[in-house]
Amino acid sequence: MERVAAGDTAAFTALYDRHHRSVARFAHRFVQDAGKAEELTQDIFVKLYRHAGRYRATARFKTFLFRVAANHCLNEVRKGEYRVTHVPEHGEEGRPVEMPAPEAHAPDRAVEGRELEATVAGALQRLSERERTAFALCRFEGMSYRDIAEVLSASEAAVKSLIHRATLSVARAVEAWQAGAGSPARSEA
Repeated sequence: MERVAAGDTAAFTALYDRHHRSVARFAHRFVQDAGKAEELTQDIFVKLYRHAGRYRATARFKTFLFRVAANHCLNEVRKGEYRVTHVPEHGEEGRPVEMPAPEAHAPDRAVEGRELEATVAGALQRLSERERTAFALCRFEGMSYRDIAEVLSASEAAVKSLIHRATLSVARAVEAWQAGAGSPARSEA
C-alpha cells in the first residue's frame, strides 16, 4: 500500500490480483448476488486506490482491506441498493440450471444442495450485520479473532460472542431444514 500511495500501479495490480477473489466472496455473503458482489469489490478497490495515502502499516494489510470491505458492504446494504434475496441461477429459458449427475442419486442431492445453500444464505441474511461480518471473516476467510476484532473495532471477547451466536443461528436453520423435509435422500442419511 505504501508503494501504491507513491504511485506504483504495478503494486496495486499485485494487491488486486492477490485479494480480489476473497473480497468478492466476502461481499457475496452480504448481497447473495455475484454481479452485485463484483460491483462492491470494484468499489472497495477503487476506494483503496484513492485513499492509499491514508494507509498506515499498523495492522496487516488483509486486516486493513477487510475493514474497508466490511464498512463498505455494511454501508451499501444499509442503503438498500445491494440487498437482494437468494434466487437460484437460471438458464437462458428461465429454467433453473441443472448440474450434471455423476451418480444415480445426484439429481436429489443437487436439489438438496441448492436447498441447503438457500437455507444457509437465508440464515446469514437474518444475522445482525456485525454477526454476519464476524462469521464470514472467520468461517469463510479464515481470519483470526484478533484480526476480526480489529476489522470490527471490537474486543476479541465480543468477536467470539458474535461468532458463537451466528454459528448457533446458522446451525439451528440447518437443523430445521434437515428435520423439516421428508425427501427420501434425507431419510436415508
